[in-house]
Amino acid sequence: MKTLTTTLLLSLALVGVGAQAAGVEQSKSSAQVATELQQAKASGQYTFGELDYPPAVPQTTGLSSQEVQAQLQQAKVNGQYTFGELQYPPVAAAAASVKTRAEVQSELAQAKASGQYTFGELDYPPTAR
Repeated sequence: MKTLTTTLLLSLALVGVGAQAAGVEQSKSSAQVATELQQAKASGQYTFGELDYPPAVPQTTGLSSQEVQAQLQQAKVNGQYTFGELQYPPVAAAAASVKTRAEVQSELAQAKASGQYTFGELDYPPTAR
């Protein structure tokens, strides 16, 4: 029994030494780590602080500068482009209304009478009366 225990302990010790040796072979030198850090900084993959998180991923596109400018102008014409908080959410250009002022006022009066129209924060959400 003593021989079996000794053999088992020696084999476990050799396995541990082998695993440690394998780990030493895979470790990197400080020069390799420094080189990888410089490459990451050069490619924009390294960030520092909260403002740079998540790191920007460079995007490749097949569009030329003129095509992008044309798409931007088209988005502005369609009302899909906004700037700042006051223009959010974007409102698409409305088509010319075919209703008269009297028709709109009549619809508003009906909405008020049925409780679908509210004014101010105290009446939100509208409740049926």
